[in-house]
Order: sequence, then structure tokens, then C-alpha cells
Amino acid sequence: MSMIAAIATLRTKEGTQADFEAAFAKLSDAVHANEPGNKLYQLTRSTEAGVYKVLEIYVDADAVQAHRDSVHFKELGAALGAFMAGRAEVERLEVV
Repeated sequence: MSMIAAIATLRTKEGTQADFEAAFAKLSDAVHANEPGNKLYQLTRSTEAGVYKVLEIYVDADAVQAHRDSVHFKELGAALGAFMAGRAEVERLEVV
């Protein structure tokens, strides 16, 4: 069974980047502390203003589902909505 990766593109509202990054740090900390099936959950900043990419790797589909179902993802992820300019665009990948 192959590991699963994703790249999520997040676009933020102008002037909210610092608050977005602080809110995302809480989510990232919770993922690292509570999701043993997650191998990478890293926020990166694009050269395009206000755009971020989240790099994610999970051991399997169950780990992806555990991430989606987690309380911290639902609560802390929802808090990111205040800073977002639209929905996240997620590209699913297979680790080779």
C-alpha cells in the first residue's frame, strides 16, 4: 500500500497573513501531536502574495480519514476560514 500525499493551495485575504500563519501553527502542532499516521504537515508560503501551500503525507487512506475526522482539524481548520479568500484547492498524490 502506497503512502498518500496532498498539496493544498490556500489563498488568504489581503492583510490577514500573520493571523493566518498563527492560526495554522496551532493546527500544525495538533496534527503533529495527535496523528501518528501523518508523516508531513508543512505550511509553505508561495512567492505569489497571500498564497500558501500545505504539503501533506500520510501512511495510508485511514490516516487521511483520521485527519479529516479529527476534532482539531474540524475546529482549528474552521478557524482558518476567517482568513481565507475562497476554498482550499487540494491535489491528491501517491508517494513513489
